[in-house]
Amino acid sequence: MTMAHPIVVERVSKTFLNGAVTALDEINLGIEKNKVTAFIGPSGCGKTTLLRLIAGLEYPTRGRIMSYGKPIVGPGPDRGMVFQAYTSFPWLTTLQNIQHGMKIQGVEKAELESRAEHFLDLVHLTKFADSYPSELSGGMKQRVAIARTLAQDPQLLLLDEPFGALDAQVTWEMEEMVIEIIQRESKTVILVTHDIQEAIYLADRIIFFTKQPGRIKADIAMEFKDGQRFSKKEDLFSRNGYLDMEKMLYAMMREEIREVSH
Repeated sequence: MTMAHPIVVERVSKTFLNGAVTALDEINLGIEKNKVTAFIGPSGCGKTTLLRLIAGLEYPTRGRIMSYGKPIVGPGPDRGMVFQAYTSFPWLTTLQNIQHGMKIQGVEKAELESRAEHFLDLVHLTKFADSYPSELSGGMKQRVAIARTLAQDPQLLLLDEPFGALDAQVTWEMEEMVIEIIQRESKTVILVTHDIQEAIYLADRIIFFTKQPGRIKADIAMEFKDGQRFSKKEDLFSRNGYLDMEKMLYAMMREEIREVSH
């Protein structure tokens, strides 16, 4: 694997409870630059565990993970993570929340203000700059979290089921917003999701994990999209090859669930 792979996972295993539970087993994977890679699979397959290992929030039991040629030994400015739970500071306004991480980084005031305004606009919250989290909907709070993370300019954006707590309409709006962000910001993105349609819509590549112990069952390029990103989700549904991809992934999911239940 080359520098075209900013993140390289080498023979990574992760166990819990003194080895009694194997969450991940011998994972080898390269994450492609400026692409969206989605991790999907049944509950308990280790997809969030791998994301946390890449973030540096946990450590492999065996193997190693490299970020731009250097071993990951903890969180770093090259990686920014957005969680499912809302993480806004309740005593700060929307604008102040977006500025917070940059202040910690020591970004100069003029650049801090400029970047905060840019990302405030990017997530469509300019009118809510002076609002507090208690005055925002769940979708708005998640937009703030995404903007705050992007404003710190990480090379890699890690999304851990970021829309899992939102209703269907808000999720759809957020997915289309993420497409807009990806097109404008040229970020390398890893998305953990349980939603097959979401994975197909957002990703250039899908990594499907088996049920525990988590292993890579399939590594699937979204070739039917021909490298395109669709600003409207419904435009993807009529694309030749979409239904075949969806059927294949649902069949794989059903196979994994069936194996667990027998």
